[in-house]
Amino acid sequence: MADDTTLRHIAVIMDGNGRWAQKKGLPRVAGHRKGAEVVKEITRAAGELGVEFLTLYAFSTENWKRSQDEVSSLMGLLRQYLKSDLKEIQDNGVRIRFIGEREMLDADIVKMMNKLERDTVGNTKMTLCIALSYGSRQEIVNAAQKIAMLVKRGDISPEDVDVKMFSDMLYTRDMPDPDLIIRTSGEQRISNYLLWQAAYSEFFFTPTFWPDFNKTELEAIIKNFSSRERRYGKN
Repeated sequence: MADDTTLRHIAVIMDGNGRWAQKKGLPRVAGHRKGAEVVKEITRAAGELGVEFLTLYAFSTENWKRSQDEVSSLMGLLRQYLKSDLKEIQDNGVRIRFIGEREMLDADIVKMMNKLERDTVGNTKMTLCIALSYGSRQEIVNAAQKIAMLVKRGDISPEDVDVKMFSDMLYTRDMPDPDLIIRTSGEQRISNYLLWQAAYSEFFFTPTFWPDFNKTELEAIIKNFSSRERRYGKN
């Protein structure tokens, strides 16, 4: 049996929307639309399974390099999602947070994100953290710049910098590191996602495309996680 099977935080790389649509002869945006519906189902399921934090990789900084048409469609879906789908999640007692480079997003989207964070700050059932316009390398660079500025101003010395201080400079500073990271679609890479936070995370790669992912599979993955032995480098 596992040495530590505590599962407070699950992070997911929601991959395969476009390929799911292509296999069905549909436009890629149809896959993203279906994927947004799955977010609601999995958020609800995670809450029912006792997960405290669920972080979803919705849009990376690299995704801005996709075709203008696809990015435009994704931003349109995002606006719709922020207005309607997240409202349902919010009403179920879920706190909503966003991490990422907000300045890359349109002002109206950022305004909706900020409002959702303010409106749900007191919700305690679980926390849904959405990584949007997010890239872990840039997050780490930003943290290093903040610390460098503190040293430059004389507020701290280089010797004061430790793991905790660095972690406190990240977007996820008041969240536990993910215990489990799931990637859908069969790809087996981390794709610039929570690089610092994933130091001791368990990983699970499933061939299921995100639009087909469901509570039953999530439960099976959690059961698999509970059988693993987490050593944290101790032996």
